Amino acid sequence: MTTFPALHRLLAAAALVAGATTAQAATITIACGASAPEIEHCWKHAEAWARKTGHTVRNYTQPASATAALAVYRQLFAAKSSDIDIIRVDVIWPGILKDHLLDLKPYSLGQEAEHFPALVANSTIGGRLLGMPWYTDTGLLYYRADLLAKYKRPAPTTWAELAATAAIVQAGERAAGQKDFQGFVFQAKSGESLTCNAVEWIASFGGGRLVDERGDITINNPQAVRALATAAQWVGSISSVGVLNYAEEDARGVFQNGQALFMRNWPYAWSLLESPDSVVRGKVGVSPLPKGDGPGARHAGTLGGWQLAVSKYSKHPEVAADLVMHMASAAVQKDRAIRGSFNPTRPALYKDPQVVAANSFMASLLGTFEDSVARPSGEAGLKYPSVSLALSNAAHDVLGRKATPEAAVRKLEGQLKLVRRERW
Repeated sequence: MTTFPALHRLLAAAALVAGATTAQAATITIACGASAPEIEHCWKHAEAWARKTGHTVRNYTQPASATAALAVYRQLFAAKSSDIDIIRVDVIWPGILKDHLLDLKPYSLGQEAEHFPALVANSTIGGRLLGMPWYTDTGLLYYRADLLAKYKRPAPTTWAELAATAAIVQAGERAAGQKDFQGFVFQAKSGESLTCNAVEWIASFGGGRLVDERGDITINNPQAVRALATAAQWVGSISSVGVLNYAEEDARGVFQNGQALFMRNWPYAWSLLESPDSVVRGKVGVSPLPKGDGPGARHAGTLGGWQLAVSKYSKHPEVAADLVMHMASAAVQKDRAIRGSFNPTRPALYKDPQVVAANSFMASLLGTFEDSVARPSGEAGLKYPSVSLALSNAAHDVLGRKATPEAAVRKLEGQLKLVRRERW
């Protein structure tokens, strides 16, 4: 837990000037994020709200791993702790945390209608609005535009094209002296990040979503096998074996240091790649992730993003809800998009000239955000963490040559049936 004494004194003075009493002021703890950029771009607006309202805000820095963060929140909620008022809710969490979150409809004044309907629906369970959309995500392909021009190769539209181009450029750059240059970096460390990558690979080959809309387990199919087999071919060839330990920031670090041609990552990486001290500033392009081949092949980026939710155990639910509405407002989302490349959840902002000028890829990839593939968290509900763990482990075993793709999907199918039992 991080506190800010100077800010506290400033707010206390402001409250006295405004005639507020100590009893009227509240202290609200908000989970701004896990990384320094997330916290910076969140805290700025939380501070602004505090100065305006006379309340005090504190930041809780959640674990970097979404899986670990969820575990922490579940422990706090099991104890009915009021230590955290506002949490960041991953798109896959509403069904898991639904019994512990405040219904925001009495406080939203209909603002949810201004956001992407799919995100609002994702946060609405049993007619209760459990989170306000804050920013949305989808998996994207980043590439070195300068190197593609150097080797006269187009941006790939299929995984086969990506592999072929990556091999050519990797060989050329290594021959030129960059011995550690990689063709492709992505997130292969076991965990939710690998789940997102695996969902993209499988969907891009027409292999479905593991669990379909009816709750049927569909993972054991030839397209899913082909997707995992394709990804396994990258490790040790166009990707180093070290990729098996990469999460998002590991991949970004390699790419931003000029040591990779292609990178799979989330939109947040754009502003960092374009920062003044970035080795690759002005040399990067962005496109949808490649598609596979065969029936049902498509471009597929995993739907990601975060909502802001209020704990049912907050001592100041009305005040916390007011801060959530401020953080999800059009003005805050616009500033975060311009300064941090956080994708707005309000479609209107994708036409804002200032937003587009700061993030040239946003307007052109709007359809990619809208057509993202969702993880089966809605169908699996409280059992989703077990579903994700099983998929992540299966994919990691295939990538690490510990299991064949055929054996992995058969085993995964059996594990999912055990998790589901009679029903999800």
